[in-house]
Amino acid sequence: MSILLLNLRHVPDDEAEEVRQLLQAHAIEFFEVPASRFGISAGALWLADEARAAEALQLLEQYQQRRREAARSAFAEAGAGGQATSFGQLLRREPLRVVSALIVIAALIALCSLPYFLLRR
Repeated sequence: MSILLLNLRHVPDDEAEEVRQLLQAHAIEFFEVPASRFGISAGALWLADEARAAEALQLLEQYQQRRREAARSAFAEAGAGGQATSFGQLLRREPLRVVSALIVIAALIALCSLPYFLLRR
């Protein structure tokens, strides 16, 4: 029986390719289901061999941990170098966009809490 290894929804192409290469490097059989035409299914990587599922899951966990650490260190370096965008910088660069987003958020919160206050009476 096949086992789902990785759902490809919101997975960057480079990460999916690195996972494919990782599985091929360790000779783990897998197959890929492509994304559907209308976006109902995002596609996935499935293991063909149930016996090697634990090994594949462990390899995937180690890979994701390395990728997470690399992303965090890149973010920390960008923050230390002043390249990471802060809320204040975004507000100065695009004030209309930030203020309009805050207004929309406040309106949605008000709209969602309206039934609570109407039923409270």
